[in-house]
Amino acid sequence: MKVKECMCDESFCVKPETSICEVAKIMANNHVGSVAVCDNNNCLCGIVTDRDIILRSIACDKDVHQTPVSSIMTTNVFTCKKDDDVKDAERTMAQNQVRRLPVCDENRNVIGFLSIGDLAQNDQLLGKQNVCETISDICDCNVQAKNAE
Repeated sequence: MKVKECMCDESFCVKPETSICEVAKIMANNHVGSVAVCDNNNCLCGIVTDRDIILRSIACDKDVHQTPVSSIMTTNVFTCKKDDDVKDAERTMAQNQVRRLPVCDENRNVIGFLSIGDLAQNDQLLGKQNVCETISDICDCNVQAKNAE
C-alpha cells in the first residue's frame, strides 16, 4: 500500500514568523495536532505540534502572542513521499517515535500528513498486528535507547 492511499491530503502551513497563538488557533479551528512550517517558497522547514506548544512555550512562560513559531518548531523533520510504501513510512515513524509524518513532493512542499490515526483507520489493509506494533514502538520510551545502541 502506498502512502497516498491512506494519508490525509489536507495540511496546514504557516510561516516561521507566525505567532504561537495564531498556530494554536489554526490547530483548534481545524481539529489538527500539527502544522507544517514553510518558508517563502512553501518548502518545509519545520513542524510544530500541540505538544510543542505546551512544552516549549507555555511551560517555558513564553509570550504566545509575540513569540514566533520558529522558536519552538522541530527542524529535523522526518518526511515521506506519497508514492512511498506505507511500511517504510511506518518504520520511520516507529524508529523516530513520531506520530505524524509530513508527506512532501519532490520540492519539499507539504501535500499532506500521515498520522498514526491514518494507520489505525487502515489496519485491515496494513495488518492489525503490524499497526499495533508500530504504534507501540512510537509510544515506547525504550525505543530511543534501542536506536541509540
